[in-house]
Amino acid sequence: NPSPTSRGVTSSSKMTSEWNGEGKSQLDFMQEDQCILVDFEDNVIGYDDKFECHIFSPERPRGKLHRAFSVFLFDQSGRLLLQQRAKEKITFPEVWTNTCCSHPLTGYTPTEQDEPHHVADGSVPGVKRAAIRKLEHELGIPASQFEIDDFRFVARLHYWAADAVTHGPESPFGEHEIDYVLFVQKTVTLEPNASEVGGFEYVTPEQLLTLMMPESGRLWSPWFRILATRLLLPLWSRLPAILDGSERPDVTKIQRFDCAEEFLGGAGGAGRWLNEPGSTAFGDAWLGEVSPSRAFPPLWGEGSHCCSLLSGVIHSMGTLGLPGRGGAEWKRRFKSAAARLLRQGL
Repeated sequence: NPSPTSRGVTSSSKMTSEWNGEGKSQLDFMQEDQCILVDFEDNVIGYDDKFECHIFSPERPRGKLHRAFSVFLFDQSGRLLLQQRAKEKITFPEVWTNTCCSHPLTGYTPTEQDEPHHVADGSVPGVKRAAIRKLEHELGIPASQFEIDDFRFVARLHYWAADAVTHGPESPFGEHEIDYVLFVQKTVTLEPNASEVGGFEYVTPEQLLTLMMPESGRLWSPWFRILATRLLLPLWSRLPAILDGSERPDVTKIQRFDCAEEFLGGAGGAGRWLNEPGSTAFGDAWLGEVSPSRAFPPLWGEGSHCCSLLSGVIHSMGTLGLPGRGGAEWKRRFKSAAARLLRQGL
């Protein structure tokens, strides 16, 4: 495992045999799940909890780049299963998106961390294990209904987005991910977890295009909007060939896109970057710092902007509240956790 280079990148030594989400809240997952941090070229550089990875600030205007996955599950007639994220979700609640979106984690055996040769040969068993885990947790699809080899790895997408639609233009939360896109075609049983999923439906390509029109009134996740417009439709039209392995999309190239206009900004004031010609790691403050021969800036010391930012978040939540985003208990627990982070100077 990579060794830590500073307070911003942590190592993971605790190994357990199985992830267990029973009885845990969204805040528990944010504090406990350890994401896999990567550099601009998707090389593993360390680990950090979901809370830390998703904080936007001037020091790290797009958070910390980490691995993610997006599953696209099709039924036997070729319809795609969509889900609506539950209102309890801390980031991007109540938006519609693909079947399942989450993160491979460190600290479990068998591992969910893939190595470069897994990407090169398209096998990515770690990401596929993570996908099976979350399909069961979110949608109640028994893990026994999948085999690792059922999934096809079709793309890597590097994108970022501030959660400005949910939390406002100064949102302290967002996503910055290298997203591993997986296709699978299965007849499955569904028993969605209400704390994860607010709704679901199967759609044809024509129905999806209609639903993504502004007149539908639906909100869509920023990553799905990129995937649907840039990658999904051409691949969907070639679904049988992709699933039987006769066509293998090029996954060695990382496709990079900025988010849509309404997801720019956030607490770090981040602007367009990945769509610009010749974009590099040094277009992002945090990625520039974790590049070779660079050191991390102090992000959580007393008086740092992150501490000030969280203080502001706590004050805003106490005075303005967040109606419709999980209720008083969610706010109480978030405020408690954030206050503890500030006291510890993490």
